[in-house]
Amino acid sequence: MDGIPDGTTAGGRHQDAAAGSVRPLTAALIMLGIALLSGALSVLVMLPAAQHLRSFQDGEQTSATLHTEGSCMIGQCKVEFRAGGRTVVADLPVGSGGGKSSVGARMTVRYHADDPRVAVRDDDVGGGAAVLAVMSGGTALLFLMMSVVAPVYAWRQRRADPEPA
Repeated sequence: MDGIPDGTTAGGRHQDAAAGSVRPLTAALIMLGIALLSGALSVLVMLPAAQHLRSFQDGEQTSATLHTEGSCMIGQCKVEFRAGGRTVVADLPVGSGGGKSSVGARMTVRYHADDPRVAVRDDDVGGGAAVLAVMSGGTALLFLMMSVVAPVYAWRQRRADPEPA
């Protein structure tokens, strides 16, 4: 091949590694990035959502009808119920379940008597968002640990492999 030794690229690097393999440092950086994103999701989004949902445990309980359907998990659902003698259309906050329900579906909600514009499904008060926060945090810890272990493993493998002559 035009004066280039077999198995060597024009840049001089050797191509003995399997095609498509990822260098250990690159893999560690990718895992570290996933760990940081997952940890940020857990701490900045899911944990506050879980605390907000839990704050409705002592709220007023009433029967409601799904008024606007959408992705309830990201806060696009609304429910309609009677509070203080008037009909209220309230938002379901981020982290709510019930996204598979259709408009007109009946559900039990909780709301604060001083501000009925936000309601929470009674099923969500128990801690579904908290479970997601813990799972996301666990994923962050797993990938953080893997981002440390992978380079150490690669370094040990490199030391154990004999140098080519």
